[in-house]
Amino acid sequence: MLRPIMFVGTASDVGKSIITAGFCRIFRQDGHRPAPFKAQNMSLNSYATPEGLEIGRAQAVQAEAAGIPCHVDMNPVLLKPTSDQASQVVLNGRLIGTQSAYEYFRENDRHELFVAATQAYDRLAGRFSPIVLEGAGSISELNLKRRDITNLRMARHADAATYLIADIDRGGVFGSVYGTLALLEPEEKSCIKGIIINKFRGDARLFEDGRQQLAELTGVPVVGVLPYFRDIFLEEEDSVVLARKQRGLGAAGLVKVAVVLLGRMSNFTDFDALGHDPRVQLYYTHDAAEIQEADIVILPGSKNTIEDLLTLKNNGLAAAIVQAHRTGKTVVGICGGYQMLGRSVEDPAGVESRVPATAGLGLLPVRTVLQGEKTTQQRRFAFRDGAVPDCQGYEIHMGQTIADGPPQPVATLADGTPDGYFAGPRCWGTYLHGIIDNPVVIDYLLAPYTSQKTSAPFDFAAFKNEQFDRLAALIRENVDMAQIYAALHR
Repeated sequence: MLRPIMFVGTASDVGKSIITAGFCRIFRQDGHRPAPFKAQNMSLNSYATPEGLEIGRAQAVQAEAAGIPCHVDMNPVLLKPTSDQASQVVLNGRLIGTQSAYEYFRENDRHELFVAATQAYDRLAGRFSPIVLEGAGSISELNLKRRDITNLRMARHADAATYLIADIDRGGVFGSVYGTLALLEPEEKSCIKGIIINKFRGDARLFEDGRQQLAELTGVPVVGVLPYFRDIFLEEEDSVVLARKQRGLGAAGLVKVAVVLLGRMSNFTDFDALGHDPRVQLYYTHDAAEIQEADIVILPGSKNTIEDLLTLKNNGLAAAIVQAHRTGKTVVGICGGYQMLGRSVEDPAGVESRVPATAGLGLLPVRTVLQGEKTTQQRRFAFRDGAVPDCQGYEIHMGQTIADGPPQPVATLADGTPDGYFAGPRCWGTYLHGIIDNPVVIDYLLAPYTSQKTSAPFDFAAFKNEQFDRLAALIRENVDMAQIYAALHR
């Protein structure tokens, strides 16, 4: 049994999720049975477990790296922002309500959540070893530390060997590392076994003096310097990465697919497989001209469908999407985007918004009523007229969508339930996240715009597995794994 290991950060988006996934793969390769854990995650990217419970997408990806099914104990608390000041609170995979930031950070609430988080961790630690924990944000937020349920408080509960990750690419790495460690209490700093410098550009030998200086300043060794890389693909969880995703138009001859950027966009990983198809130029945009240039326009999921729909109307993107449909472009909606394509979205109970109802884009003859109960299920389904449910996806949504007239399903679930509405090959909507991971769906979507066929269907699962192995090799090459294993042997 190995001691747990934890990766914490000097700030958000320093690479904790990716490094955690990499170590999950390393421990699996080395014959252990690792599992990821993050006590509290704040993300609009989520996933349905096999049991039909909801966790952060990052922990589902890390479970893939570990070679095990994801489980709700890997992420007991999930916050899904519905506005700048409020979030849905998902506890042990089930929605328990929406709270403002002030309400959520009240001490009593946090105590109860910490108890739930430690119980989930203990259950997980009884089944796997080592547990690979991930922190959140910065570990030195003094105003939040006593309410923290994610970082060093959890490290101390787990007795985890903890490693501090810093992003050198953003600058100020000495100040961020030194300041972070200087603000820790002695019992907190005693958890820290090493520092990992991430996203180093150039020859890491040039940072040898820096490694020594950081070790002398902090009393903590620098156990690795990971290079900045662009050639290893891993699913991201934080919407901040969308700013780095390509938005411009690409080479001639490719099918141009525009994913509409929404303020509360969720599950943008729905489009990763499509983005890797060699026939496709995929980009994210909130520019009406770029929507008009696209062959296919996709409205993605949203954590606040009505508010995002109102924004689309106010900034002219709604009109651009409708115009794209009128000129023969393909328009597809997924989850919240499917709801937006209908005639109306209603929220009488204020589940997501203070606005009780608004008209949709009117491209599909359906209406949606948001309800408090959330659907979270992995699904097998047959696409369109397929006779066998040989496709995979998952549902995470609030409310029900009703067709005006006979159903025209996009898919038929394995239990015979119809899903979505098919108004024609150039306009349809579905609740199924991950539907465009399936080659048959990708080929159908692209067929009106290209006669080019791939030599073999793109195996996205095999591709991701290869990326995990490449990430593990990169970490092994640049991190002192002997020091890591020495810290993990009790």
